[in-house]
Amino acid sequence: MTHRYSDGPAPVAQPDLNLLRTFLAVHRSGSFTAAAQLLGLSQPTVTTQIRTLERQTGRELFERLPRGVRPTPVADELAARVAAPLDALAAATGPGVPDESRAAPVHLAGPAELLCTRALPALAPLVAGGVQLRVATGLTDPLLDELRAGRHDLVVSTHRPRGRTLVAVPLTDEEFVLVAAPSWAERLRPRMAAEGPAALHAAPLVTYAEDLPIARRYWRHVFGRRLTRRAAVTVPDLRGVLAAVVAGAGFTVLPRYLCQDELADGTLVALHEPDDPPINTGYLVQRPGAFDNPHVDRVRARLLEAGRTW
Repeated sequence: MTHRYSDGPAPVAQPDLNLLRTFLAVHRSGSFTAAAQLLGLSQPTVTTQIRTLERQTGRELFERLPRGVRPTPVADELAARVAAPLDALAAATGPGVPDESRAAPVHLAGPAELLCTRALPALAPLVAGGVQLRVATGLTDPLLDELRAGRHDLVVSTHRPRGRTLVAVPLTDEEFVLVAAPSWAERLRPRMAAEGPAALHAAPLVTYAEDLPIARRYWRHVFGRRLTRRAAVTVPDLRGVLAAVVAGAGFTVLPRYLCQDELADGTLVALHEPDDPPINTGYLVQRPGAFDNPHVDRVRARLLEAGRTW
């Protein structure tokens, strides 16, 4: 039997399934080393198998980079053809009905604020029922790289990842709100009515990072202009930003879910209520294919269900 993987005159003999599994792991993870960890193989074995597959297909499948590899168009075509059949085969030839009592911990990663205030409370009933969690926090892009390398099972991402190496589904929408403590709001809101956002230069800005990612987005979306100022305080955790602003340090932009209680009890005041507030969609991301651990599916389903109410 022959199968052609790319345009060309010569048919190519169908490669061994092990070579295709290794190829798909490299394509999805973007690294020989990461694929080796996922497959339980040595890195030299993965390298040898990819070279064998390249000889059999007569095509270069990956461009070697200083860090990892980049798939060629031929590799993308091959992955598109073999991914679904290989995933179906892995599911059909798995261990059968899993023993959930012996399932491994689920490795979940994402922004600290969303995990701690929303995800972990939602997952508490699963933990009480025997699910084990190992939670990591950090910035989205490094966490997605670690997901590709097999270090996590699921990642809550602040944006949809590019490419075909990961699968993402919308999890929740977060609305951003411009807030300050009442003492600042009393001074700033009347001035904003007259001067617009320029009035806020009279108050310290508290934010997540030096490049002001959330505040800059708010300024672009709501005020239609670029934010040009430095932060008075930066805290790499939005819960710290919230605490500082509640205490009177200045003003900030926060996801509404994080400060809704403070807005309700008056310890924070919205400085501006636009008709079209900026919204960011968060995604739940995983590697393609079936999970060996049945608890990953349970965690995923619970997060998607809970995310509709956040």
